[in-house]
Amino acid sequence: MQFSVVTGHLVLYYHDSFIICGLLMIKNNFYDVLVIGSGAAGLTLALQLDQKLNVALISKSTLKGGASWLAQGGIAAVFDKDDSAEAHVKDTLIAGAGLCHEDSVRYVVENGPSAVKWLIEQGVDFTLDSDQVHYHLTQEGGHSHRRILHSADATGKAVTTTLVDQVIARENIHIYEHHCAVDLVTQADSDSRKIRCSGAYLLDIKSSKVSLFQAKTVVLASGGASKAYLYTSNPDGASGDGLAMAWRRGCRVANLEFNQFHPTCLYHSKAKSSLITEALRGEGAVLKLPDGSQFMQKFHNDGELAPRDVVARAIDFEMKRLGCDCVYLDISHKPADFITEHFPTVYETCLEFNIDITKEPIPVVPAAHYTCGGVVVDKQGQTDLKNLYAIGETAFTGLHGANRMASNSLLECLVYAQAAAQDINANITQINTPNLIPDWDESKVNSSDEDVVISHNWDELRRFMWDYVGIVRTDKRLERAHHRIKLLLNEIQDYYSNYKISRDLLELRNLAMVSELIIRCAQQRKESRGLHYTVDYPELSQVARDTIMVPINFAGQDVVIHRD
Repeated sequence: MQFSVVTGHLVLYYHDSFIICGLLMIKNNFYDVLVIGSGAAGLTLALQLDQKLNVALISKSTLKGGASWLAQGGIAAVFDKDDSAEAHVKDTLIAGAGLCHEDSVRYVVENGPSAVKWLIEQGVDFTLDSDQVHYHLTQEGGHSHRRILHSADATGKAVTTTLVDQVIARENIHIYEHHCAVDLVTQADSDSRKIRCSGAYLLDIKSSKVSLFQAKTVVLASGGASKAYLYTSNPDGASGDGLAMAWRRGCRVANLEFNQFHPTCLYHSKAKSSLITEALRGEGAVLKLPDGSQFMQKFHNDGELAPRDVVARAIDFEMKRLGCDCVYLDISHKPADFITEHFPTVYETCLEFNIDITKEPIPVVPAAHYTCGGVVVDKQGQTDLKNLYAIGETAFTGLHGANRMASNSLLECLVYAQAAAQDINANITQINTPNLIPDWDESKVNSSDEDVVISHNWDELRRFMWDYVGIVRTDKRLERAHHRIKLLLNEIQDYYSNYKISRDLLELRNLAMVSELIIRCAQQRKESRGLHYTVDYPELSQVARDTIMVPINFAGQDVVIHRD
């Protein structure tokens, strides 16, 4: 007999059945594949699965409510005759500051054009050049060539809209909006004698009911954890759910100290998560101090086209030096019709706050934007836990290294979603139907009348992560953050064990766990590399190593991390 804690209650595993209080529990939802997350990665995977498979697609809000919808810049892929895969690989390796896995980089770059062509076949309308034949390609920081395909300045919206339409049309894909994953379900695998993932408990946010969803295969495509920080370009759902759930069930995570801060988010008291696309700088926008002077050439020869971490750190330095609240991004020297044609979303967004970017600069600040580390996976997106995959921002593939290069993330979503789908299609018939799992039991918890605890802890977490584990770090700051996060985790676990769950509580629980992993990863890196900059260790170590965290309940699926 084996014991396991599920939702704070004791579950008895007896042979192939599950018994609680003497009653055999009956499963209520069963699928071949359970996809948690409805961004570009999750949607792409669902569409590339065999249409004979029964698929559940889970979205925390609506299908268009994730970070992919907000992506403005585009997708990096080699389409120009003067460009090459070798150049794209080289640029990515340079941006990754020695930590990219070259085999993963080549895999993504070489499969990039075909993945983008698949998007075009689905109906994505990328912007054409003036000849109306070739695609208009823009250039962003770190890229040596113009290779960014885009749909005006709302590429994420165009991609997501197309994929959502395709998903809705598929009869084998069952959509569950406004559902939040609580935890993964695992059980002993009779064939391999290893632990396997066989589903998840999901909270219906509208009804507050928790249901069990069982599946032969589970895919985490739930995005990153940028909501751990006070300022972020991400939507509210970016709370590290997949990272936290995978870690709790025995999966390794890696390189979580590398949090990318987008250099330019709109600074306005009423603006929320308003990203100002890097493509503006690619088309000639310049950064200015409050007195109108430019400053980026002091920090990098490429000026505004320097890698994102350099730009973000330069802005952070100038803001602290001058004590100013923001800096300014100015593209008003370009013709007005050029600006409104190429950047209609930015133009309209800023105009809502009485900022006319054709005539005046945009006030901007850096904000947490992308989680470069994640759950360790192989080339097919398989994690350490059998039958559990992770793709997109949730996963650590080795592509981004110490700094994600602009517009490589959507490409990674497409390529690894396709690889995972192919692997699932090839192997799912060999997976046995999961054993019966107990339903969610909340008979011993109460409704809370102290939700202020959640909001207070959430605010405290995001503030000390911003102050102590932000763009510039020190040993002392990290030590303070680690001390606070341990106390916070205990408070949150006590609350979680005694009260009925809610979306806010689940997100706080997950963010706190991922924040601890970020802090621990940052404490282990005794150098400054890419996105991790520490005053105590400003030099680059001669040896490039990944920071890999291994949980005490390591699932041990023998996933190999390659490095050329």
